[in-house]
Amino acid sequence: MSVPDDTSGRVRRKRMEIFAFLFLTAVVMPVLAVGTVGSYGLAVWVYQMIAGPPGPPPPH
Repeated sequence: MSVPDDTSGRVRRKRMEIFAFLFLTAVVMPVLAVGTVGSYGLAVWVYQMIAGPPGPPPPH
């Protein structure tokens, strides 16, 4: 009885892990960063449309 050789499975798994790492670092993280900064900027913009722009407190 012989044990099947699993080197091709290991190579494929390693290749898929490298692809997943590159996909996460080159696509997902930049999209999340732009989305986070953009949504924060939109939230501040909408808040300032409602509450008015920042400035000094009104004089007494």
